[in-house]
Amino acid sequence: MSIYGDYIKSVIRTVPDWPETGVNFRDITPLLQNSAAFRKLIDSFVHRYQEMNLDAIAAIDARGFIIGAPLAYELGCSFVPVRKKGKLPFKTISETYTLEYGHAEVELHSDAFKQGDRILLVDDLIATGGTMLAAANLIQRSGGHVVETATIIDLPDLGGSSKIREAGYGVFAVCSFTENE
Repeated sequence: MSIYGDYIKSVIRTVPDWPETGVNFRDITPLLQNSAAFRKLIDSFVHRYQEMNLDAIAAIDARGFIIGAPLAYELGCSFVPVRKKGKLPFKTISETYTLEYGHAEVELHSDAFKQGDRILLVDDLIATGGTMLAAANLIQRSGGHVVETATIIDLPDLGGSSKIREAGYGVFAVCSFTENE
């Protein structure tokens, strides 16, 4: 967790019973609207990764882009979007993953990375881990090496961060929420 973790967590809004009854939605909009909080968020990632010699930040569509772009700028490395199927214009590779009710697919340009590139994979939240694992698999298949996965929020009760660790990837979250928080 970041030194700013408690502060960042306090700025995130919980919306009960959305999008369905029993779900506590973690809304990062107030975090993004608060310039001091957003700076502390990006600084949390910069401080962790500034000496890791990263080649690229790979960010997951779409909220991962919000973190990934300024982080790539601050770290002086490239930014690579991992998109939902059908959003990239060039030759792609794809990875399918399971959702609660069905399947989804993420894509990456086939020339996004060189063999051995050191990649940080970012998104806004880890819930069940499916999207993050699919994106990590894409990066590995393309020749990149996932140094770590990073997120604003971890929801450990949903088991995603455990699955990601079991698959051999490190996980960094600025803050986490349990089901009852």
